[in-house]
Amino acid sequence: MSELGLYVPGNSIIHRMPAWLKLLALIMLGVGSVFLSSVAAVLISAILVVLLYALAGFRPATALRQLRPLLWFLVFIVIVQIWTKSWQSAVTVAGVICLLVMLAALVTLTTRTSALADAVVTACRPLKPFGVDPERVGLLLALGIRAVPIVSGFAHQVRDAQRARGLGASPRAFAAPLLVRALRHADAVGDALVARGFE
Repeated sequence: MSELGLYVPGNSIIHRMPAWLKLLALIMLGVGSVFLSSVAAVLISAILVVLLYALAGFRPATALRQLRPLLWFLVFIVIVQIWTKSWQSAVTVAGVICLLVMLAALVTLTTRTSALADAVVTACRPLKPFGVDPERVGLLLALGIRAVPIVSGFAHQVRDAQRARGLGASPRAFAAPLLVRALRHADAVGDALVARGFE
């Protein structure tokens, strides 16, 4: 069982691929997703994504687990698409979002955060004359990836505390403590970065 956005060591062909190649493939697949305009195309692509997870040594459940944080967003998208267009449009739009999220998650599951950051830093170096700080961009990427499992862990803790207090499924009782914990963590990270000379 793997947590969201957390690297899982392995020796599969996908694990061994260079980080820059995986990021480039992800970008190309993201651009190509605009051509997935039918239910059949989305379903075939979904099968291919599950096969990629299998090739990396993960079960289909791992691929589906990456979508858990998007559940309510996907429900909203589906409702809006059905209401304004059709169920076919709902499947294609929500399906493309799911595919891209699962592919991005596969990259983070099979690539160390440091390798991803190094690849991004290398890619951004030609932009340095235009005021882009490659090291800062790489740091932001690393912090963003690491924040996913941390915030997910906060959500589980808040949900457990909510159940222990008998608060049921109250959105307010869930959102407020989660936001406070996330902000406190962000402050702690910010203080640590300032202490190390990042401003």
